[in-house]
Amino acid sequence: MRIEEDLKLDYSDVLIRPKRSELTSRKEVQVIREIQFRNGDSWLGCPIVAANMDTVGTPEMGIELTKHNMITCLSKYVGENRRYDVHEKENNIAISFGMTQKDRDNLLGGMMGFTDFIMPYRFICLDVANGYTQKFVDYVKEVREEWPEKTIIAGNVATAEMTEALLLAGADIVKVGIGPGSVCTTRKITGVGYPQLSAVIECADAAHGIGGHIMADGGCQSPGDVAKAFCAGADFVMLGGMLAGHDECAGDIEHCIETGEDHMVFYGMSSDTAMNKHSGGVATYRASEGKTVRVPYRGPVKNTIQQILGGVRSCATYIGASSIKDMPKCATFVKVNRQLNTVFGNE
Repeated sequence: MRIEEDLKLDYSDVLIRPKRSELTSRKEVQVIREIQFRNGDSWLGCPIVAANMDTVGTPEMGIELTKHNMITCLSKYVGENRRYDVHEKENNIAISFGMTQKDRDNLLGGMMGFTDFIMPYRFICLDVANGYTQKFVDYVKEVREEWPEKTIIAGNVATAEMTEALLLAGADIVKVGIGPGSVCTTRKITGVGYPQLSAVIECADAAHGIGGHIMADGGCQSPGDVAKAFCAGADFVMLGGMLAGHDECAGDIEHCIETGEDHMVFYGMSSDTAMNKHSGGVATYRASEGKTVRVPYRGPVKNTIQQILGGVRSCATYIGASSIKDMPKCATFVKVNRQLNTVFGNE
């Protein structure tokens, strides 16, 4: 046992210091960037990603986000017939897989018809809660050997050494985040986690040193948090809760008579809700590490996208960054006194 005494930070622990800027308008900030991957492929778009969660990673979300040149990671539970709905959007769609035998058979076993189905898609997202197992590293290697031309997203991890391990195993983008999501309870249930801002900074540094990229996954509650993730070095920012509750999400709009408000259900993929739906319940050897919440109904997601991009552009003008790519070069974080914020009612 040992204790690391270095201070680690979440998004809420910092602000971004403003700097002199020669930009005259938010319109000057370029939110589209070109990214060259380790597999030799390149992608041009806005590096904001819808999470591969049941309620968010839907074909409808993929169709809408493609209009903004953003990526959607489809939930691995989206039926094959529904996946065909976004075949023509394959440049900005990732199909997701876990490590079940069915997933392995589909990806590696050449199941009848499935190889042809995967072919059009550019991105494969290999998604597990714990990306630290050797079994997962080996899985990434196998998928890279089977699909050398695909851009592979793999995670989740939260430290530099495992970011490097997954990239060297064949991943192009590593998903970074253990427990920061709004409907994730991993930190409370297991005691395991890593403050998200520090995780992004450290994993980005490790990835960029060997030509890889990272996707900050979880912890963003506002456009300012998305801006902080980009400033910390994230190449992509994955959003779940911020995109929940929209027309493009799965689930019904429910009306509360008492409050007169409409809401939608949003749940973590390790919650009781998800495991009851997909696995017949919580296995006796594990505990639920997610929760189910009701979020306000927010209408079309394009309005939220405008708010997010507006916040990112505005941040860039405050620090003199002409593009998302330049934000880490221009950013200086300032630690804030959260105890005082709490005392004066600002949290």
